[in-house]
Amino acid sequence: MERESLEMDVVFVGAGPANLSGALHLARLVARHDEEVAAGKKQGEPLGEIQIGVIEKGAYVGAHILSGAVMDPKALRELIPDFEGQGAPLESPVTNDSFLYLTKSRAIKSPITPPPLKNHGYYVVSLNKLVAWLGEKCEEAGVNIFPEFPGAEMLYDERDAVVGVRTGDKGIDKEGHRKANFEPGVDLLAKVTVLGEGPRGSLTKQLSQRLNLNEGREPQVYSIGIKELWELPDDRYPAGSVTHTLGYPSDAQTYGGGWIYGLRNHVVNLGYVTGLDYRDPLLDPHAEFQRFKQHPFLAKLLEGGKLLRYGAKTIAAGGYFSMPRLYADGVLLVGDCASFLNAQRIKGIHTAIKSGMLAAETIFDALVAKDFSARQLSGYARRVEESWIMKELRGVRNFHAAFSRGRWLGLANAGLQFVTGGRAWGLFDRARAEPGHEVMRKLTEYGYRGDDITQRYEGLRFDGKLTFDKLTDVYHAAVGHDEDQPAHLHVLDTDICSTRCAEEFGNPCQRFCPAAVYEMVEDGAAGRRKLQINFSNCVHCKTCDIMDPYQIINWVTPEGGGGPDYKGM
Repeated sequence: MERESLEMDVVFVGAGPANLSGALHLARLVARHDEEVAAGKKQGEPLGEIQIGVIEKGAYVGAHILSGAVMDPKALRELIPDFEGQGAPLESPVTNDSFLYLTKSRAIKSPITPPPLKNHGYYVVSLNKLVAWLGEKCEEAGVNIFPEFPGAEMLYDERDAVVGVRTGDKGIDKEGHRKANFEPGVDLLAKVTVLGEGPRGSLTKQLSQRLNLNEGREPQVYSIGIKELWELPDDRYPAGSVTHTLGYPSDAQTYGGGWIYGLRNHVVNLGYVTGLDYRDPLLDPHAEFQRFKQHPFLAKLLEGGKLLRYGAKTIAAGGYFSMPRLYADGVLLVGDCASFLNAQRIKGIHTAIKSGMLAAETIFDALVAKDFSARQLSGYARRVEESWIMKELRGVRNFHAAFSRGRWLGLANAGLQFVTGGRAWGLFDRARAEPGHEVMRKLTEYGYRGDDITQRYEGLRFDGKLTFDKLTDVYHAAVGHDEDQPAHLHVLDTDICSTRCAEEFGNPCQRFCPAAVYEMVEDGAAGRRKLQINFSNCVHCKTCDIMDPYQIINWVTPEGGGGPDYKGM
């Protein structure tokens, strides 16, 4: 197949906060350099017109972006010192914090807010709106942004150096045939490619396996955050109010917690995080969230309210010990691809923005030196090591893994680490991270007997007012995929689904997916149930790629523009 090639200097894959900040910072560094050289203030040659591109699989910048979010503004202030004056879309400064421990019937307010959850000086934001605004800033600076262009494949030379990225083909039907509107993907050739795809990025996964970027690192561990926006009938939860919860509905062996953030116009943002290293094969993160809303405290808060929006996204929570090698010939990793989330503070926007800026400074030096080798780009790792990112992540390096021993030891460990700057000893010593799909127990190992795989959520009902089934929530995520295209969820051996997985785990894909993508249906010809993939429901959270116990699900990018629409989320 003949493909068009487009030569650029730098390509950023993914229009998230890390890449948009990196592209903007790089464009400014190049412009300032050339101005100073022209004015005689700086030695050297002008760089001239540097082509910087950002490709994004969503229909527009921000379409697939989802986060809580309370933002620590320190990095954004470094990037755009007067961001408030320039009209950054901020919902509200944080006006008050609270922390609740939930039992099944009570909400016990802590007399003090744990220091990592204090948010004085921070902002409640819609990350969707924030990245859209950053995208506008990038375009003003001359950055080219290409929505509906998913990165489908990395491009390498004969030395395995990255030389760019191939975008996905368009106009292929579900049988794999070319339709009348077929367009082959484009080979974007670049001196440096920056991967900022978010958690479990498909290109990052390919690259890491090929170049062994995770060698010597601990496995990445993940959580999934499920979120809804509600419109309340009055100002019972004012803008800027922030509440975090622990306890119900998670059991003591499962990492989990909730949030409630007040937005403008009587809108409340609430969600629940479940660690994707749970043991119970019947656990369903979406059901956990519905039970969270049934708690008397939440039910009273939402009484008379209206569901507006829904979304789900995974979180790369491994942090310091799961950080891959950040560079190779011709490529850098930023943001969640690089494991920069602070899991203790539940914050990653600020570290993502800073990582993009550090990547930009490294690329600028490479452009000046005309050297894009791993040796030159290793300066990025040095910059990260010397920045406040690494200081912050080292201080919480043992946080998430400690909860593998349960809630109470995990909390004791977290308190100890806060005092010791991340160290842990004795009973609270750090548990080694295990991939979530290895932690999940088989039905019999967990103590389940019989064929009933609804035991954990017996009695949970979806009333359409407070609690909703997955399909209703998917509707509120405004998900759209052309159904006449190849499924972007590749199951390598569906026979396992009908046999081993059904017997050993009860087909957990039906539960860990928050969008009802996976369904076991009767197959009359075979006399057993078979897997049906409703890929058009997919919200691009990547949970299936992470949690499948046999690791036979491979998530790849669908045709550009498809997926959720997280406008305002």
